[in-house]
Parts: sequence; C-alpha cells; structure tokens
Amino acid sequence: MATPSDVFDVSDAAVPPPVPAAGRASATEPPPPGSAGACALPPIVPRRRTGRRLSAAAALLVSALLLVSVVRNEAFQWQVVGQYFTTSAVLDGLLLTLWLTGAVMALGFLFGTLLAVMRLSANPVLRTLSWGYVWIFRSTPLLVQLLFWFNIGALYPTLGLGIPYGPQLFTLTTVNLLGPTLTAVIGLTLHETAYAAEVVRGGILSVDPGQTEAAQALGLGRRRTLRRIVVPQAMRSIVPTAGNMLIGTLKGTSIVSVLAVHDLLYSVQLVYNQNYRVIPLLMVATLWYIAVTSVLSAGQYYVERYYARGASRALPPTPARRLRVRLAALRGRLHAVTAAGGR
Repeated sequence: MATPSDVFDVSDAAVPPPVPAAGRASATEPPPPGSAGACALPPIVPRRRTGRRLSAAAALLVSALLLVSVVRNEAFQWQVVGQYFTTSAVLDGLLLTLWLTGAVMALGFLFGTLLAVMRLSANPVLRTLSWGYVWIFRSTPLLVQLLFWFNIGALYPTLGLGIPYGPQLFTLTTVNLLGPTLTAVIGLTLHETAYAAEVVRGGILSVDPGQTEAAQALGLGRRRTLRRIVVPQAMRSIVPTAGNMLIGTLKGTSIVSVLAVHDLLYSVQLVYNQNYRVIPLLMVATLWYIAVTSVLSAGQYYVERYYARGASRALPPTPARRLRVRLAALRGRLHAVTAAGGR
C-alpha cells in the first residue's frame, strides 16, 4: 500500500517551462503586425475641421484684399511717405514723443507706487487721501486736465508761501510759469499716477499673504519684505498691465498737440498744413507709432518671461526658438521629399 510520502501532487512537481522553438515568438509577446494572429486595428484618421479651415481661408483672403487695396491705392502717395519718413522735423517730434513717454511712465509709477502703499496702509488718513486722488484723476478726462493746467494762471494768478492770513515769504506769478511742454509733463504724470497706483495695488494684492507671514516669521522687516518678497512676485501681475499702459501713454501723448507741443503728431500737422498732403503725412506718423509700439511689445514679452521664471517649471519657447524649430522641420521634410524623388 502506498504511504503518504509516496503520494505527491503533480502541480508541486518542478516542471521545467517549455522552451520556445527557434524562430517562434513567445506566447506572452504580441504577434508582429501583419501576421495571421495580429488583430486588424482600424486606421487612425484625424478629425476633419472643415469649419476651421474655411474660416481661416476666408480671413486670409480678406486680409490679403485689404493689404492689396492699401498698397495699390494711389491716394496714400507712398513716394511722399518715403520722402518725409526720416525728415528732421518728423524725427525731432518722434524724439520728443519718446521723451514724454519715458518721463511720464517713470514719474507716474514712482508716485503711483507711493499711492499704492498709502492705500494699503493701516492709517485711515493715508488710505482716504490715496483713494481721493485716484477717484478724482480717474474721473476727469485727460484733455480737461491738460487744459486746466495750461490755464493755471487764470485760476491762481500768483502762488505764495508764508504764514496763513499773515505776511508772505515769497510770491510767484503763474501766468508764464508753465510752458506747453512742462504742462504736458505735469498733466500726463498726474493722470498716469492714478492708474499706476491701481496697477501696483492690484499686483501687491495678488501675492499670497502667506509669503508675508513667512517673511515676518523669519524676522524680516516690513520694508525689506515689501522690497525683496512681495514686489518681485507682484511683478508677474504688474508687468502686463504696465506694458499696456506704456503703449497707451505713447499713443496718448498725441493729445498734447492741442497745447502746441511739438510731438510727432504736431510736427506732422505742421508739415501738411504747408503742403496740404494730409494722408501721406498721417501715414508717416502712423508707421512710426506702429514701429515703436512693436518694439515696446517685444520688450514687454521678454520682461514678462523674466518675471515668470518661478511661476512654471518650464518657460514656453520664444518666437525665435519656435521659428527655428519650424524651419528645421521644414528642411527635414524637404530633404525627405528630395531623397525620395532621387530614389
């Protein structure tokens, strides 16, 4: 009779795994494509976006027709545009426009930052004064402000400093105090300060309050926390709006032509008042505004990219990088086509 030790389970026996034959794939590996055992997968067909293609074609067609109509329209007098594009009068007006834009933006954000800090202060008097300034100058049209400052002599013929209801230390006549250029700088700066204050305040409020709490826990002072922690992070929100303000200020300086300030537009107006070639001279000013705005937009892009370094793991490629990648891909396709044609 068989003992328990003589009986064993066949499943426990050491059975060697089957050795696949030469040239035959293992049972666990998928069969190669095209073999009898391969599953017939349907081909992947990209989605047809007919509406997108038709709308893109229509937009390109309309843009091309508009461009051709502008280029071939003899009323623009492109030869006159090229003749006056780099004249000394136009270039002097362009330099004054750039100077006004830079000075107004620098002073506007300097005083605007001060107003933003006052608005965020715990002092109710400072908060009220800052809010009142922003309310008044944002509620008044820029042209009205410029005209008020230009006629400051009619409102206050003299300005003095002294004891109230007592003797005056010195007085100043305001009739000829402010010239057109100085009036333009003062009016534009006060107007831009109100908007810059709100831009800076919104950027500061966009920073997580935990950043300030962490800085205070490390023992950093209020000013150092604002300068080293809050402002660099707030720049991600400030720069895009500030770039738009810069471009708007560049174009908005044309309004000072009503004060006879020799900016770009006023210089062009002086020229076409003499030769009556209004359209080509206006095109000269338009092309210069477009050129300067394009340069400022490119600079704004790289400044935004600089302050966005800590916001994402990888920055998007620059337009130049994307262009190089597309050109390399196009060269690869052309090389593949020529190689296939040679064979």
